[in-house]
Amino acid sequence: MSTLLLITSAPTSIHAWHALGLAQALQSKNEDFRVFFYQDAVMVANDLQWLPDDQRQLKSEWQKLSIRLPVCVSAALLRGITDQDNAKRHQLHQHNLAAGFELVGLGELADAVQSADRLLQF
Repeated sequence: MSTLLLITSAPTSIHAWHALGLAQALQSKNEDFRVFFYQDAVMVANDLQWLPDDQRQLKSEWQKLSIRLPVCVSAALLRGITDQDNAKRHQLHQHNLAAGFELVGLGELADAVQSADRLLQF
């Protein structure tokens, strides 16, 4: 059974952490799953966001999973997050997409929804 985790909650939300916990559990059981970051959840991919050392880092926890981390490009650009290609295309001075995350279009979400047996939104 394949699962799509559609993550829409901001990184400061407990729901975002629950999504990570489920992804970790699915991975540990070798279950088939995909993730997609949309709406405020895209902020997890901002490499310029700073958190104190005594707080868990949601971004780095996702990166440790070593899975594909697609992020909605429109939602990301709206929130000031861009990769090198989009920075050049939109004449921005720098890029700040964290390593391991990838900007993609909503067509990818549509494909993921269509191929998943279940969808869970956080």
